[in-house]
Amino acid sequence: MNTANASTSKPIALITGANRGLGFATARLLADAGVSVIIGSRDRSRGEAAADDLRREGFDAACVQLDVTSDDSVAAAADQIASRHGGLDILINNAGILPEATTPNESGALRVDIFRTTFDTNVFGAVRVIDALLPLLRRSTAGRIVNVSSTMGSLADQSDPSSPYYGLIVPAYQMSKSALNGLTIALAKSLAGTSVAVNSVCPGWVQTDLGGPDNRAAAPLTADEAAAVIARVALCTDGAATGRFVDRAGSVAW
Repeated sequence: MNTANASTSKPIALITGANRGLGFATARLLADAGVSVIIGSRDRSRGEAAADDLRREGFDAACVQLDVTSDDSVAAAADQIASRHGGLDILINNAGILPEATTPNESGALRVDIFRTTFDTNVFGAVRVIDALLPLLRRSTAGRIVNVSSTMGSLADQSDPSSPYYGLIVPAYQMSKSALNGLTIALAKSLAGTSVAVNSVCPGWVQTDLGGPDNRAAAPLTADEAAAVIARVALCTDGAATGRFVDRAGSVAW
């Protein structure tokens, strides 16, 4: 799965939102598997610090400033990756937000501003990044796009009263992940017959800051545990299948 990292002959991976939490754990797992990782971070200094941490552990890591909500930032990051790394094999769209978890809404009103903010990162952000980096991924002999989704984006799961997630009502987030899954299906079909596979992954309920301070106490999975399924799909250890939605246990219903 190698493109053009001439100095190391390693596959090259970009993980968005990777300066901490699930993204950073994924970067470490990929680096430990021999991948040259690029930390995508909206805050350059935090991204550089994260890359420094990985390098101190002996891994091949770099950082690129990347705000997925900014066309200019994404374009600049794509240019930098092309010029400094020469190619890209793996793109993990990990950057995501869940403002509903920390925004009181006792009336239950549908807040358009929350929907707009959530979609701009969780959906349009992924579209921006894929659009900018797809030319590099097409050069890879085994390009991989992994969209970090959620079972809460599964329409089948959300309409099933027996689901443990049935009582969770965060519509902007849930709809954004459903839309991200739709993007996975569309891209998998449009890229059929090419070297690029596209899949959605649900890492599970993770102890990160995404869902606010209460999330860390309630979530059962550490970031390291949750990152394993993302790394597995990114590294193609279960084959080069495309157009799937999977979690740690296997397939997830769309």
